[in-house]
Amino acid sequence: MGILHTLYDEIIGFMGLNALLEMYRTGNYQSLLTLNGILGAISPVLPFLLLIEITRALVYKRFKIEDYRMPFIIFVINRVIGRFLSIAAIAFCIGVFEKYAIFKTTFTWYWLIYGYIIWEFGHFLYHYWGHRVRLFWCLHATHHMPQTMNLSVSYAHFFLEGAYADIIRTTVCILAGVNPPLLFFIMFIDGLWGGFIHVGENILKNGRLGFLNKWILTPSHHRVHHAKNPLYMDTNFCNLLNIWDKVFGTFQYEDPKEPIQYGVTRNVNNRNFFDVYFGEFYYLALDVWKAPGIMNKIRYIFMPPGWSHTGDHKTAVIVKRAYLESLKQTTSTTTIYETKAS
Repeated sequence: MGILHTLYDEIIGFMGLNALLEMYRTGNYQSLLTLNGILGAISPVLPFLLLIEITRALVYKRFKIEDYRMPFIIFVINRVIGRFLSIAAIAFCIGVFEKYAIFKTTFTWYWLIYGYIIWEFGHFLYHYWGHRVRLFWCLHATHHMPQTMNLSVSYAHFFLEGAYADIIRTTVCILAGVNPPLLFFIMFIDGLWGGFIHVGENILKNGRLGFLNKWILTPSHHRVHHAKNPLYMDTNFCNLLNIWDKVFGTFQYEDPKEPIQYGVTRNVNNRNFFDVYFGEFYYLALDVWKAPGIMNKIRYIFMPPGWSHTGDHKTAVIVKRAYLESLKQTTSTTTIYETKAS
């Protein structure tokens, strides 16, 4: 009975039904007039969208168990070993840095706008470093391993990534004066939208959301972020507001002529949990072990993925630059050919 009770609690928790069930048991629906009550009522949205996504895939005979198996295994593992780390990291950062805030905000609509812009900056930093610093890429790479896009991908993370992300984002926000209640509200919005933008083609075919595609980060933009195509590498690091991607030149629209290929550039055995979850740490350790000299060993840890002490670099910047140069040459050759033909 204890196992069944635990399983029931995990299912209810995963579905985000705790708040709604509590209201039903007590008959007290007044909490829906409060912020916490509203947030609790919204919590089941993403899990139910995931169920709809799976159901549609089954109905249209597009369901593949391998598209969901590894994210599910990772979710279960993370629930066991990493469920409290992010909470501890957030509490630690608030306790340490709140007294150094440049000023104090309040829970109002205009400070919400300010706070969200600051939060997105913190998110951009954590996410950018997660792609440009190899040690941090090891924490983030698990999220990029799936070779298809669906809502279950939002649960596929290395257990330490949440703590790393929240240390960066929380520290930035607290130092910039975002007060904790406002920060927690922003985190809720961010978590909800951050899950939604992983929605697969079974629910949203193109994911552009109409006119919103020009103003916010949509599922289409995030599909670009998860692509391993050279054109799309290291782009769209923001989560909802794409302001910082546009400021720092990392924004990229989905190109209809460039179909998205999901995953990472190295060969991965997506049926092997250890390769998906620990593979990047293994290859980093291998490079550090083989590297000559202490400085090269350190560089492998902090330089971008693809950096090599031999000078044969295959970083995203270099691969993308070579790809764009090849496009220019192809275009130039085509233009010359067409001119001669005419």
